[in-house]
Amino acid sequence: MDFRLAEFKASYGTFEQIPPSDRPEIAFSGRSNVGKSSLINRLFGRKALARVSSQPGKTATVNFYTLDEVCFADLPGYGYAKVSKSEKDRWSELIGGYLADDRDIALVFQLIDMRHSPTKDDLQMIEYLVENELPFVIVLTKADKLNKTERSNRLEGLKTELPYYDQLTVVPFSAVTDEGVGELRNIVEELVQNTDNQI
Repeated sequence: MDFRLAEFKASYGTFEQIPPSDRPEIAFSGRSNVGKSSLINRLFGRKALARVSSQPGKTATVNFYTLDEVCFADLPGYGYAKVSKSEKDRWSELIGGYLADDRDIALVFQLIDMRHSPTKDDLQMIEYLVENELPFVIVLTKADKLNKTERSNRLEGLKTELPYYDQLTVVPFSAVTDEGVGELRNIVEELVQNTDNQI
């Protein structure tokens, strides 16, 4: 796959606007400002395919990108305190509606800031994915911001903080050093290959 050929497809602000899926989808989920846009840009080798903002809560829509026969869905960041309750409810409905719909979700990349313990929202999302049998990979973002000792401590801590840790695929990632980019691309390519073989 030539990841640089990914294209922005569409953006939807309410669940009702989202058309049915017509191909396998890979979703990006995580709290506000966890680095979803930066990850998408590194994954596809593009500087501004997804808009990066230093202001949390900027992505308030589901943004779709296409590459070959796969669709990528960038979900709004959850857990940002400084938005109105009505806006939070809309985001919740958007994310929940997308995940609960009868869509062809092949995988969810669940992003967690490696510097901190998973938030209550992170853990709720992981439980939701497990309960609904949605396959997912944990991506630990901002890995470059930790020194060797801090990194080792966080990886050790996650073993008790994340449910089902021994059954999870966990990928440390950095948009600065490109750590994890190759591994994530391999996961996507393997998924696409398996999907093609099933058709």
